[in-house]
Amino acid sequence: MEVLVVGAGEMGRWVGSTLTPGFDVAYADRDPAAARAAAATIDGRSVPLDGDETFDAVCLAVPISVVDDAVRDHAPRADRAVFDVTGVMDAPVTAMRAAAPDRERLSLHPLFAAANAPGNVAAVHDAAGPVTERVRETLAAAGNRLFDTTPAEHDEAMETVQASAHAAVIAYALAAEDVRDEFATPVSETLSGLVKTVTGGTPRVYREIQESFPGADRVADAATELADADAETFERLYREASARPDDEGDGDR
Repeated sequence: MEVLVVGAGEMGRWVGSTLTPGFDVAYADRDPAAARAAAATIDGRSVPLDGDETFDAVCLAVPISVVDDAVRDHAPRADRAVFDVTGVMDAPVTAMRAAAPDRERLSLHPLFAAANAPGNVAAVHDAAGPVTERVRETLAAAGNRLFDTTPAEHDEAMETVQASAHAAVIAYALAAEDVRDEFATPVSETLSGLVKTVTGGTPRVYREIQESFPGADRVADAATELADADAETFERLYREASARPDDEGDGDR
């Protein structure tokens, strides 16, 4: 069974290499050299981005900002199934329904950077079938933990675990002054580690997350409220924060 991965970036390479035990993988990318390089790592092949060859399945591993166009352009190349790993769910699911109404459809969001795989993978199984089930089984066999969600639940969760979390970490990095290492506390060391994790990625990825999901504004509002708080208000806000359940974020994206 052959799958075409459209997009030879970090997540495209991850999904292609993870699916290789169960699928023959081909890559297409606007940069043909990137497609060839990705294919070479898994003994796969590269194909033209604008080709007309069809495959059992097509996987869109493209930036969030172009997912609608990518689904429209490449879903017709899927004989049986189309799925994505873009990181947003409402947009690709809607686009796949329109472009591939008679094919299996699956939206996946690996909640980690490729270097941190395996991990949790959110899944919207919009139109199930044997090909998408095989995709899920192959990812699970590699140690990933797939869990089902809905486009609305997923995208709302990303406001907290991605947009708000990333904004808070980057804001700390921008606000922090240089101090001697000896002054580090357990809290500041943890935050510094998070800064390295977030800023070690690609700015475009984090920019698109901020553009796609609200949440940064709530971090800014909360920081302003803390900065302006009197003693009584601060203690109330502190108690509110301590009473909230811990949220486990994606740790990388």
